[in-house]
Order: sequence, then structure tokens, then C-alpha cells
Amino acid sequence: MVVLASTPAVDHIPLLRSPDPGDYFSGMPVVDLSSPGAPRAIADACERFGFFKLVNHGVPADTMDRLESEAVRFFSLPQADKDRSGPAYPFGYGSKRIGLNGDMGWLEYLLLAVDSASLSGACAVPSCALFRAALNEYIAAVRKVAVRVMEAMAEGLGIAAVDALSGMVTAGGSDQVFRVNHYPPCHALQGLGCSATGFGEHTDPQLISVLRSNGTSGLQIALQNGQWVSVPSDRDAFFVNVGDSLQVLTNGRFKSVKHRVVANSLKSRVSMIYFGGPAMTQRIAPLPQLLGAGEQSLYKDFTWGEYKKAAYNSRLGDNRLAQFHR
Repeated sequence: MVVLASTPAVDHIPLLRSPDPGDYFSGMPVVDLSSPGAPRAIADACERFGFFKLVNHGVPADTMDRLESEAVRFFSLPQADKDRSGPAYPFGYGSKRIGLNGDMGWLEYLLLAVDSASLSGACAVPSCALFRAALNEYIAAVRKVAVRVMEAMAEGLGIAAVDALSGMVTAGGSDQVFRVNHYPPCHALQGLGCSATGFGEHTDPQLISVLRSNGTSGLQIALQNGQWVSVPSDRDAFFVNVGDSLQVLTNGRFKSVKHRVVANSLKSRVSMIYFGGPAMTQRIAPLPQLLGAGEQSLYKDFTWGEYKKAAYNSRLGDNRLAQFHR
């Protein structure tokens, strides 16, 4: 953490050392979803890093570009117009404040509810028909990718039931969320050797997160030795995170990855993230197929609803699973 005298533009937002070329992650696991070896490669990446880059995913570039364009158009609106789409409690437009527990970031965002494979009808934001259409087209496509990835995870783990994991996302009542983040350039810190925190370090509580961004870097992940590394941007690829719930379902075999975003001083970053979660009543406990003879669960039993409540009552950087460890 960098500590400087605060400037009005970034008051109350933590500062970080600006990334340099040596910070980029040279060992990034890259998985070709169309390859027969994808299940084993995915399982290996989830065990080693809890994170991987996904290529040949099948989502048309036009679908991704259309949503990005509509998102840029929305975030370019006058502030008063955007504020009418908020606050993001629980869904809608938010700016700088992340959640209700004091976390701050150099970003603005839309947090949206997903019902099956499209925006929930109860989610009135955004009101623009073109934006909603672009969102629904993209959400349907990326959800299919998430399901394929989770099916590959099951195969890579040696689980016979192909839908052992993906079925928790496709089942009725599954708790899916979609987020569009915009990190404006932070010109006030240009040349100072530090950057504003865009989104503070955290793990995702759900099962799986599938992210796509524009060509601006900023995403960082923590390796298991605690070292932070920057993820090279690739607007044609997806980046997949293991979430806390998936870590528990695999009894710690897959690792929930800690990650954060560092704001750029010169360029905007736009990212779109699909979060796949189970139904509120879904029991989260290690799958019996993954427990060896005599192996015990590392975690106390809980439902997704119980864990979600605990997660959203915490700070971003808290170890949310700690209270559920045996």
C-alpha cells in the first residue's frame, strides 16, 4: 500500500504502487475450451491458481463488442442521469462506494440481477432498450460458457455426473449476478508512481466468475505465495475465477483466488463479469465423490444464503471463509 497526502480526486481511496512490466504474470494458464484436453487443463489451473484465461470460447466478437459499446455509452452520460439508475442496493448504479461496509474504489458500476439466462424482469436498470438487448445477448452467451467450464471442471475432477457443479447454476432459483465496471482514468496520479485502487482485494463468494474486459490492463491476482501479479489484458478472451463456494465444494482442492483492480492513470477500463451462484437453499459442502476414504470436510456446513449474508456483511478484504473452517 502506498501512503501519500490525499488529493481531492482520490480522497478516501487507497493507493497502490503502479504496476511495472516486471509485474506481469508470465505463467498465466491458458485453456482452449475447444480442446479435448480442456477438462484436465482447467482442473490443473484451478488447483494451482484458482484462475485461468479461456480462449476459443465460442462467444462472437460482435456480442462482446456490442455490450462494451453500450456500456461506454451509459457511463458517458451526465452524472445526474446515471445517478437516477441507482443506488446499487441491491441492484443498479453505484459510484466509488462498494457495498455498505466502507470499501471505496476508483470506479463506477452497474450491478444487475440475472434470472435464468437474461436480466431479471424485476431489474429496471438499465432502462435503455438497446443496452438491455446487448446485455441479454451477452449474458445468455457467457452463461453457456460458464456451464461448459463447470462441466469440464467436473470431468477434470473425475466426477461422473457432468452437471454436478453446473446444475447448481442452471437450476431454478439459482442466484446469478452480472456486473459492469468502469474504471475512469485517474489523471491526478499520473507520473507519481502510484495508482488508485479500482476494486480492492477480495475473493468472489459465488461458484464461478467469468470476466471479459476491454484492452486496458489493471486486473491483478495473488499467487499462493502472496505475490501480486498483473494479468495481461486480452479483449478476445475470458478470465475465469474460482469462487469461495467452489473451493468448499472441492474441499479446498480448487483455490478461491484473491484479486484486485488497479486503476490506470491514462485509459479507461471497462469489464463485464458474470457471477454464477446456486440457489439460496443449496447446501455448500464438499462433494462426496471428492472425499477420499476417511477424509473429513475442512468446512462447517452452510447454505449459499447463509454464506452470502455473511459475505455481504464483511469488508472486501476479509477472509470470508475463516468462520466456516472446522
